[in-house]
Amino acid sequence: MSLGPDLVGRSYPPTAPYRVSAEKVREFATAVGTAYDGPAGPVTQVPATFPIVLAFAAMNDFLAAEQVELARIVHGEQRFAYERPVVVDDVLTAQLTIASLRQIGGNDIIGTRSEIHDADGALVCTAAATLVHRGADA
Repeated sequence: MSLGPDLVGRSYPPTAPYRVSAEKVREFATAVGTAYDGPAGPVTQVPATFPIVLAFAAMNDFLAAEQVELARIVHGEQRFAYERPVVVDDVLTAQLTIASLRQIGGNDIIGTRSEIHDADGALVCTAAATLVHRGADA
C-alpha cells in the first residue's frame, strides 16, 4: 500500500501530555549511553535527543491513523531545532504534520515535522524526521 500525496500538510491530534521526570531522563540517558548528572543526584541536564520520546509517540499515532505497519518503516533521518532546552517537570505534547511525501522504487519517503510544546503552549522544539515506508513489493 502506497501513501497518497494528499497526506502532505495533514496534521494529527497532539499526543497526550507527558511530564518529563528525573526518572524518565535517567532511563533515557542510560538507554542511549549519554551523560547526565548521575544516578543518585538531582537531574538538571536533559539529553538533547530526549524529545524523541514525544516525536516517536506522535509518529506512532500517525502510523495508526493511516494503518501503516511500524515493521514497514525505516527511520532515515532525525533533526531537532530548539527554542529552549527541555527541563525536568516540563509537561510536553507533540503534534505531527506530514511535510513531504514522494515515491521512489515502490517506497514512500515521508518527511515529518513534530512541534513539541510545553503546558503553556510555547514551542520548545521541532523534530523533523524522514521515514521510509517500504511498499508491498519493496
